[in-house]
Amino acid sequence: MYSSFFFELKFNPAGGEIADLHSQILLDLERVEVLNEDRILRRFLEIMDATKRTNYFTRDAEGAAKPFLSIKLVPAEISDIPLPLPLYEIFVCAPYFEGLHLRNGLIARGGLRWSDRLEDYRTEVLGLMKAQVVKNGVIVPTGAKGGFVLKNVGNGVPDVVECYKDFIRGLLDLADNLVQGEVVALENVRCFDGPDPYLVVAADKGTATFSDDANAVAEQYGFWLQDAFAAGGSFGYDHKKMGITARGAWVSVQRHFLECGIDVQSESITVLGIGDMTGDVFGNGMLLSQSLKLVAAFNHEHVFIDPNPDPATSFEERRRLFELRDSNWGHYEQKLISRGGGVYSRQVKSIEITPEAAELFSLETGNLTPDELIHELLQAPVQLIWNGGIGTYVKASNETDAEVGDRANDHIRVDADQLYADVFVEGGNLGMTQKARIAFSLNQGAVNTDFIDNSAGVDCSDHEVNIKIVLNEIVLRDDMTLQQRNALLQEMTEEVAELVLANNAVRYRH
Repeated sequence: MYSSFFFELKFNPAGGEIADLHSQILLDLERVEVLNEDRILRRFLEIMDATKRTNYFTRDAEGAAKPFLSIKLVPAEISDIPLPLPLYEIFVCAPYFEGLHLRNGLIARGGLRWSDRLEDYRTEVLGLMKAQVVKNGVIVPTGAKGGFVLKNVGNGVPDVVECYKDFIRGLLDLADNLVQGEVVALENVRCFDGPDPYLVVAADKGTATFSDDANAVAEQYGFWLQDAFAAGGSFGYDHKKMGITARGAWVSVQRHFLECGIDVQSESITVLGIGDMTGDVFGNGMLLSQSLKLVAAFNHEHVFIDPNPDPATSFEERRRLFELRDSNWGHYEQKLISRGGGVYSRQVKSIEITPEAAELFSLETGNLTPDELIHELLQAPVQLIWNGGIGTYVKASNETDAEVGDRANDHIRVDADQLYADVFVEGGNLGMTQKARIAFSLNQGAVNTDFIDNSAGVDCSDHEVNIKIVLNEIVLRDDMTLQQRNALLQEMTEEVAELVLANNAVRYRH
C-alpha cells in the first residue's frame, strides 16, 4: 500500500510533498521485528528514493497510456549495487522488450545494443559501460552504454526495429529538452534531479542500421540535438564505409610490429582472423595491407584454412568478398586457396587435417571436429591474431569458463599461456578477459586493452555529434541550409578520420 501511495504522491503531476510520508514509513519500519524483512523493506524504500523520474503519467499523441514504462534512478543511492556505479540508470520495460541505459556522467556517449542475454543483460551492459568510460578518455565526454532484449518472441511481439524505437521513446521521455535555450522536461514528468538535456546514442551490436530510426523518433519529440542524437545516420559518418574502427585498431597493429622491426605495410606477416569479410572491423582490417598472409579464419559458420596464401591474390579475393553483398567464407574462390587448405562448415562432424595445415599450425594429421580445430588454431604459431568478431576466446588459466560468461565459446576458448601468437589486436570487444591480457603480456605477447584498439569508432561519433551541434545552430540562424550542412559534413569525412587516427597514435606517445 505504501509503495503505490508513495509513487502517486511523488510522481503524479497533481501529487504533493513526500517528506511526511517518508518519515511515517521510517517510523513503521522500526516495528518490523525480523531482520531480513526489515532489510528488504528498507531496500524498497531506497529504490523509491533513488527513482528520480518516470513516464508513467505521460500520454501519447492520442491521449492513451504508453505501452512501456520508464524509470530513472541514481544507482549511488542504492546499497550494494554492483560496481562501477553509473551516474544515472534508465530502465524501460514493456511486455515485449526490456532495456536500460547507463550513463557515467551528465555528458556521456556510447552505443545501444540488441542483446541476446535476457537473464543478465544488465551485467553485460555494465561491463561495456566500464570499458566505454576508459575508451572515451581520449575525448571530452565520459562513457555510456545501453542495451535491450526482446521478450515473448513469437507471440505477436513487434519486430526488433519497433522495439528499438519504443526503447528510444522511453529514454527520451525522461530526458530534458532545450527550447530557445531553456531546459524543459516532458509534460507530466516530475523531476527530482537536476537539469539533464544531454542524451546521445550510437550504433552497437545488432543496431548498426538503426540510426535513422532513432533520429526519426528524436524528430517526433522535437529533441534539440536533431540528427546529432544518433550518430551515423543518412547524413552522418558511415563507420563501415570509412573503416574507421578497423583503421584505428590497425594503428595498434603497426605499432606492435614496428617495435619488432617489421613494417606490416610492406612485409608479410601470418594472420589468424576471427570474423568474416562482411564484418566492419574484420573486413576493413584485412584490407589495410596487401602484404598479409591470412592463413586461417573462423566465424560462427565456417573455418577457413589457407596454409600458404599468395598475398596479392588473396588480398584481391578478400576485397571481392568485402564488396559482395552478404558474403561468407563459403564464397571464397576455392581455386585460389593454397594446397592443403579449404573452407569448412562448422556443422560437419569432422575436418581432415592435411599435411600442409599440420605443418603450419603444429598439428598432427588426422581428423578434428570444427570446434576442436578452432581450439587448436587459436594456439597456432602465427604472428597476429586479428579479432573482428564477437565473443571471448582467451581467458587466464586461473579463470573458469563460467567466470568468463560466454557459454557459446566455452568449447573453443584457450588459456592465455597457450597462445603462441606474437600480437593480439581487436576491433571487437572482450576478445580476451582482462586477466588473460595480463597473462599474455607476461608471456611476451603484445596486446592492449580492447578499448585502446577499437576506440576510433566512438571517437568518430564524438566528432560527428560535436560538429552537428555547431552546424545545426548555424542552420537554425538561416546562415546555412541543411543541404549545405550535409555537403560540408561529407567534405570533412577524411579530415575527421585523420583527427580520429591522430588520437589513436597519441596514446602511444604518452
